[in-house]
Amino acid sequence: MMKFLESRVVPCLVKVGENVILVAVRNGITLTLPFIISGSVFLIIANLPIPGWTEYLGTFGTALNVPVIVTFGIIGLISAIGISYNLAKHYKLDGLTCSGITVAVFLMAQLDDNYLLNVDNLGASGLFSAIILSVLTVYIIRFFIEHKIYIRLPESVPPAVLQSFVSVIPAFVCLALVWFVRVILHFDINAFFTMILSPLVIGLGTLPGMLILVFLISLLWCCGIHGTNVLSGITAPIFLKFIVENTQAYLSHQPIPHIFAEGFYNFFICTGGSGATMGLVLAMMMSKSRYYKSLGRMSFAPSLFCINEPVIFGVPMVFNPLMMLPLIVTPMLLCTMSYFLMEFNIIGRPVLQIPWTMPPFLNAYFATGGNIPAAIWSGVMIIISTIIYYPFFRLLEKKQLAAETAEIPAKVTQVSA
Repeated sequence: MMKFLESRVVPCLVKVGENVILVAVRNGITLTLPFIISGSVFLIIANLPIPGWTEYLGTFGTALNVPVIVTFGIIGLISAIGISYNLAKHYKLDGLTCSGITVAVFLMAQLDDNYLLNVDNLGASGLFSAIILSVLTVYIIRFFIEHKIYIRLPESVPPAVLQSFVSVIPAFVCLALVWFVRVILHFDINAFFTMILSPLVIGLGTLPGMLILVFLISLLWCCGIHGTNVLSGITAPIFLKFIVENTQAYLSHQPIPHIFAEGFYNFFICTGGSGATMGLVLAMMMSKSRYYKSLGRMSFAPSLFCINEPVIFGVPMVFNPLMMLPLIVTPMLLCTMSYFLMEFNIIGRPVLQIPWTMPPFLNAYFATGGNIPAAIWSGVMIIISTIIYYPFFRLLEKKQLAAETAEIPAKVTQVSA
């Protein structure tokens, strides 16, 4: 089974994760994090779960929401800049030029029927068109540069001026293309891309779709590959769109629309890191084995901040058939349980994007806008994780104890000699 996964399944998934476009999308979207997290801080301050806090702030609470509206309202625009820059850097093009042309192209695509800028599409609703237009723009520019179709100036011209003239023809072609489609043909580019990608959006918004994703991520980890990074180029734009829509609903005091938003995977599935290995760390800390006890103590602090590479490669869990089952089953079970708890409004849904390194209890509390049941569930997940991992760990511990016991007589013999 492991040989089949290693030779057939994993190479396909890794190839997808290493795709140039998906890597650019993944890295480009990270540019939004400082803005989203900063906006979330203002939102937390404006909506602290303290009785009478909103009344105390009064109209100042509205002022605190302004940075939230601005930061979350331009997620699509920021993503377009980040994606085009990273893709341009890969092809050794001028990143600033490509980002500038992409911004103009993206803004033109967001015009309404009266040729006025629809600012609503600068946020999450324009995220998919930002991705497609960023990629399309960079590839058009690359085509002209590679075929040397640009205005040439003497070498004595300053580099900044030279680069500006080199970009004239590619910029004109990109703008003319989008202008023709949006203005002349009256074709809604944003709506079209949203419709095309809607099956994937719908799929990752359902429990079966999320379970498949969790299974694939865990499977890659079983083979020593960072599953989250491999697949984030596909999933990150969707989960980012969901969390922005959740934040806007939370800000407007409307029902929260999405469960599987950004933060759900880290805070309500993978406590302690991918595979929800915090329970395994606690089991190792109580181990009679010198090796596992030391590894558990060493791994505890990183696990608090959702970093579990010491566990994955120290146990090891990579290519370990015994640990493969709990590594896959634990996050899938927690995903299912967290989903139903949110579906029936027993715990809150993610409404704020916070750093993924936030420790347990605090991460669920802040991500849900101060929902105490969610923070309690964060602790319960650790208990569930411990229960699942413990019997499998006991089998590993038994083998390790036997090995350590066998080492003692060998050392005594060497000393006697």
